[in-house]
Amino acid sequence: MNRASERGFTLLEMVCVMAIVAMLAAVLLPLAPLHTSRPRLQAYALEAASLLKADRNAAIRRQSDVATLVDAPSRAIRSAVTGETLRIPGDVRFDALLPQTCRQRAALSTIRFFADGMSCGGTIALTRLDASYEIRVNWLTGRIEVVPRSAAAN
Repeated sequence: MNRASERGFTLLEMVCVMAIVAMLAAVLLPLAPLHTSRPRLQAYALEAASLLKADRNAAIRRQSDVATLVDAPSRAIRSAVTGETLRIPGDVRFDALLPQTCRQRAALSTIRFFADGMSCGGTIALTRLDASYEIRVNWLTGRIEVVPRSAAAN
């Protein structure tokens, strides 16, 4: 028996090991938590601001009220005009400071824009570890701005 022919791995053994590793990766990778990065958090804030701006512009253009739904428990912001919904992932803290009433009516988790561009205002805060962004809607002007904040201030 020749000892030199017994050293190393055969091609079949290598293929079997690679197949087992691939199967483990296919099963375990979907279970690994995917965290929201700082740039992605900023993108969520900008998307939310864009959705709010589109609803404000539509209110001015249509000369009628438009109410954007801000549903913190469901982690969603829904445009009243396009029906587009922005969903915020579970690893991002989602807080909304909204008025309880708007022009003597219950606001019902909405930011309402009026035909003259004004709004009842509101603030949406998105926080993930060391990053935080606020989407602020000015009640008087209806202006929407995204303000980065340090998460330590929260």
